[in-house]
Amino acid sequence: MGDAGEGVVSLQEWQGWGTTSPIPTLVTQIVEDLKVLEKDFDAQMSFGGNGGKLQGNLKTQEDKKHRATYQALGDSEKKLQFYAARQIACRILGSRGYLCQKCWLPVEDCMCSKVTSCLLCPGLRFWLYMHPKDFLRQNNTGKLLWQVFGVDVATLCLFGIPEHEEIMWNSFKLAGKSKVWCLYPNKGAVLKSVQDAFGQEPVANYEVTPAKQLKVDSTVHFILIDGTWSNSAAMFRRLQDQAKSVWGDEDLACLSLNPGASAMHKLRPQPSWDRTCTAAAAAGLLSELQLLPLFNSFGLDNQAEAVEHALTVLLEALTSRRLRMGRSITRKVRHTIC
Repeated sequence: MGDAGEGVVSLQEWQGWGTTSPIPTLVTQIVEDLKVLEKDFDAQMSFGGNGGKLQGNLKTQEDKKHRATYQALGDSEKKLQFYAARQIACRILGSRGYLCQKCWLPVEDCMCSKVTSCLLCPGLRFWLYMHPKDFLRQNNTGKLLWQVFGVDVATLCLFGIPEHEEIMWNSFKLAGKSKVWCLYPNKGAVLKSVQDAFGQEPVANYEVTPAKQLKVDSTVHFILIDGTWSNSAAMFRRLQDQAKSVWGDEDLACLSLNPGASAMHKLRPQPSWDRTCTAAAAAGLLSELQLLPLFNSFGLDNQAEAVEHALTVLLEALTSRRLRMGRSITRKVRHTIC
């Protein structure tokens, strides 16, 4: 994957990967620690393999140092934060000069020029609650949402990064519990269909301008859990625990969508009929909202089509790369929603 280049992560570089937040303090600290190791052992950092793992002479020393640091952290929350920051720091350093910052594909396979951007319906906002292992992952589909709609309305929140989670929860607190929904097919959760959640809202609550822009009292927030199915359960529990600490004993409300296959199913089969990739879930939500009287004049079907088109572009880019490298274009079933 190449070397790490310069060690310092600037604000411009950090936000170039798809976030609007300041640089997380612990990410900066771990990058600095890696550069000190590099100097002490007079060896250059190099990364490769899935997830941009550290390789070469520094790997053993880095493992020892950070394993000891992790074990010394008695608090489980601090351990999670350290784990998340270490994953992210290594992925950033290992991706420099190799991945396009916007589409997270190798520079020679950049798909950015083929993605069509459009405005998301005002009054709606997506939050990509992403596991650190899926950050900068090439076949991640959550990144497509801010490529299409922009980072201000399709916002990245990295699991275990306190600065990100604080920004997200501050927005939820301002909106209120009734305006926050999680797209997660958890049988133990409070599940509602899109029709049940929004079909009974009186149209009078919304003022439609001649430009057909939706004006609402407060934004409706949709959380999309972006990680493997094995990791998503812990991510959902964290959301539920935080919701209870903010709003009391009630569970975070979840939406169930009508199942539908996405273009990515050709490359990444899903484990069951009610599970699909993150971007396809967002497109499905927009399509279902479009059928309701409250939203049917805001072009949500066109916005859903823009996401589906981006999925097709991503599939074509990944397929072309695999064929060029002599790799199979089919995958074994993996338990993933990212």
